[in-house]
Amino acid sequence: MKYSDPHQAGPETGGDSTEQQLRRQVDDLRRQLREQKEGLPGPLAKPWKPSAVTISALLLGFVVLLIGAFLAGYIPLQKRDAAVRAETEVHGKDLPRMEVMRVGRSSIQSEQELPGTLQAVTEAPILARADGYLKSRFVDLGDRVRAGQPLAEIDAPELDQQIRQSEAAVQQAQASLEQAQASLEQGKANRDLARVTAERWKTLAAQGVVSQQENDTYQAQLTSQSANVQALEKAVSAQRSNVVASQANLARLQEVQGYRIVKAPFDGVITVRNVDVGALVSTGSTLLYRIAQTGTLRTYVNVPQANASSIRVGQPARLTLSNFPGRRFSGTVARTANALDPASRTMLVEVAVPNTDGALFPGMYAEVDLSSARVNPPLLVPAQALIIRSDGAQVAVIEQDGTVHLRKVAIGRDYGDRVEIVQGVEEGTTILAAPGEIAQDGVKIVPVRTGSGQP
Repeated sequence: MKYSDPHQAGPETGGDSTEQQLRRQVDDLRRQLREQKEGLPGPLAKPWKPSAVTISALLLGFVVLLIGAFLAGYIPLQKRDAAVRAETEVHGKDLPRMEVMRVGRSSIQSEQELPGTLQAVTEAPILARADGYLKSRFVDLGDRVRAGQPLAEIDAPELDQQIRQSEAAVQQAQASLEQAQASLEQGKANRDLARVTAERWKTLAAQGVVSQQENDTYQAQLTSQSANVQALEKAVSAQRSNVVASQANLARLQEVQGYRIVKAPFDGVITVRNVDVGALVSTGSTLLYRIAQTGTLRTYVNVPQANASSIRVGQPARLTLSNFPGRRFSGTVARTANALDPASRTMLVEVAVPNTDGALFPGMYAEVDLSSARVNPPLLVPAQALIIRSDGAQVAVIEQDGTVHLRKVAIGRDYGDRVEIVQGVEEGTTILAAPGEIAQDGVKIVPVRTGSGQP
């Protein structure tokens, strides 16, 4: 910057122009100093404080900025979600809707309803023990009888003749015995006489009165008579045996004659009547009646291997019969086989059922409930949830995205409408309730919930 000297100003330059120039220069310097102060920090700079209007304007601008950013991101997201939802609905209408269920466990109380047939505890056929014709019939089908009560009478004339003949044989044997005894007495007398004679001749021979040959003759006669007595004693014993045999035969025939009156062996009911009056009956082959005790009945059931260990003698049982709706009959496990049948893998169990009122009949079909508490109840699914194909039993497991996966399972006990699953799925697994032909591996469906796996 060039400064003109005021003293060198020409006469033509007046004082006012110089003064004006100086003032302009001072104003420029002041302006430059002010500008420098405004640009420097620290105490030389004057602090700036925004006004309330400025703060409000800033806040309003920030809020407007946030709203703009939110609208710029939310509206496209909503449009995209709506488009995805619409596409899902379109695809969902094309996918099949199928009912699904969760696999659950059965109740802790085991349900062992096994089929059985009621039988009489004691049942026996009544056969003829005498040959002849049925003379009288005292009871008929369905009659209740007591032990020893006459049931029928058989007319056996041949048996009567055999008894008379046997009685005559006994008398003849007794007569022969008496004759043998008389012969024995006579033989004993002859032996005694021979003994006396032999002793006398022995004494005379010793004195030399008689010859030794005569003495030997009488000694031999004594020996002969003694042997004869022994033979007669044997004959008496044989005749006595004949008498005993004849008497035994007579007793047998008389006992058989007693069987002409057919009697009940025990208290019971006549379940079969097989003959009429006048029918020819033969010993041991003709069935006259069948009698059964119905005060207590029994039924045999085959318990599967999985439940065989839980059966105990004395365990209560309940029977249900179709002809007694709403009524359950109580029973008790009387005995068990304590062994499994290797063919069926079941254990035979006998259940005794009291029948004091006679409501139950032998031959009735019953469902026997041998329920008991179980520590680990099995998984249970409806039978229609199973898929039986050439590669075994399967269930259709549903993933979270609705994809179907076939899984092999091991089947336990079959209840008809329900089936136990031993292996292959876990509790809570979602499966198709009724797969049908659409159940293929990898197929997608729209699951519709129905309930739990405890039918």
